[in-house]
Amino acid sequence: MKAIRNNIPNAITSLNLLFGCLACIAAFHCSETMCGTDLKGYQWAFIFIALAAVADFFDGLVARLLHAVSNIGAELDSLADLVSFGLAPALVLYNIMLQQGAGHWALVSLLLPVFGAIRLARFNVDTNQTTTFTGLPIPANAIFWIGFTSWYATYPTPLWMVIVLIVALSLLMVCNLRMFSLKMHNLSSLKQNWAQYLQVVATVAFLVLMGLKGLAPAIMLYVLLSIIKREK
Repeated sequence: MKAIRNNIPNAITSLNLLFGCLACIAAFHCSETMCGTDLKGYQWAFIFIALAAVADFFDGLVARLLHAVSNIGAELDSLADLVSFGLAPALVLYNIMLQQGAGHWALVSLLLPVFGAIRLARFNVDTNQTTTFTGLPIPANAIFWIGFTSWYATYPTPLWMVIVLIVALSLLMVCNLRMFSLKMHNLSSLKQNWAQYLQVVATVAFLVLMGLKGLAPAIMLYVLLSIIKREK
C-alpha cells in the first residue's frame, strides 16, 4: 500500500506529460477541426495544455498531503513541464508561423523548449526559488503563447515581431530577474501582496475584454510588476 500511495503523485504527473504529448499532436493539426467538434487543432492544444496545468497543480498538492515528496517526482515533474509548457506551445507557434508564411524562420520557435529546459534544470538545483522565482516560470511561458497564438492565428503579425517575442521570452526564462509567486501567505497584507492582487484583477479584466488573447498582456504585466516590485 505504501508503494501505491507514494506513486499516486507520479501518476498525476504522468497525466501532465500525457496531456502535453496530446497537445503536441494537436499542434500539427492547427487549421483542422478535431474530435468531431468545431474546435481547431490549436484550440485543442490549448485545452490539453490547460489540463496539463491542472495535473501539474495537483501532483505537488497530493504529494504534500500524502507525504510522498521525492526526488524522482521532482525530476519527472520537470520533464513533464518541459513537454507541456515548453515544447507543446512552441509547436503550436511553429505550425501557425508556417501557415502565416514564415518558412524556415518558424524553426526559431524551438528556442522556447531549449531555454525552457535550461530554466527547469536551474530550478531543480536552486533551493532559493520557493516564494519567488528566478526568471519567467515555464508555465507562464505557456500562458503567454496561448494568448499570443490565439491572436496570431486570427490576425497576421509581422514576422520580425514574432521573432523578437520568441527571443525575449526565451531570455526571460533564464534571466536573473526575481519574479513574485501568486501564493500569498498573509492574505490581509495589501502592502505585501499588492502585486499579486493587481495581477489577478488585471488578468480577469484582460480575459473578459479579450478572451484567451488577454493572456499575453497578462504575462507582460506580470513581468513588469516583477521589475517594479524588485526596484522597491
